[in-house]
Amino acid sequence: MKVLVIGANGQIGRHLVKMLSLSTEHEVRAMIRKESQKASLEELGAEDIVLGDLEKDFSHALKDVEAVIFAAGSGGHTGKEQTEIIDRNGAIQTVKEAEKAGVSRFIMISSIMADQAEEAPESARHYFRAKGAADESLQNSSLNYTILRPGPLSNNPAEGKITAAARLESYEGEIPREDVAAVAVNALVLENTYYQTFEIIGGSTPLGEALKKVQG
Repeated sequence: MKVLVIGANGQIGRHLVKMLSLSTEHEVRAMIRKESQKASLEELGAEDIVLGDLEKDFSHALKDVEAVIFAAGSGGHTGKEQTEIIDRNGAIQTVKEAEKAGVSRFIMISSIMADQAEEAPESARHYFRAKGAADESLQNSSLNYTILRPGPLSNNPAEGKITAAARLESYEGEIPREDVAAVAVNALVLENTYYQTFEIIGGSTPLGEALKKVQG
């Protein structure tokens, strides 16, 4: 499967590129904003790298790809304008472009609280509202989607163990970004994750086993 990673130079995106580059099942296309980012993506194994900007026409990036993983994000502490540009509008436009391009699979890396924005601290509500709007756009599309909503992220090494559920019982703890990337890559071909939205956090269940138990 040829997979386009949107946000390939981000912290999760770089893990995705490396994993997909090592995979025998998939090919990866990495979308980056700047030519200066190309060398570091090549070091991770990316051979197909395309320049694209979510604020402009990036439809060329989706040509001949079978799947998209949207890993771009402004982060919860950026200004509202940047959050709207990337997390809301950029994600929604990617969904539209994927439909036009005939992409068959779409994985969105979202966030816990994306559907509970009004319960979040006021300072972060704009971020969760943007994530929720993007998720809703994908859920209402014609695409075969999976929406991942990880809890608080860390840069710790992958544990390979998670808890996954439509709704987690607790948001305490965190999950390494590397594990989030692994969930996304594994979910590409797991049929029980098709058309599903679920939350993930670090846990005690091996990642593959946890994903096979996901139910909407």
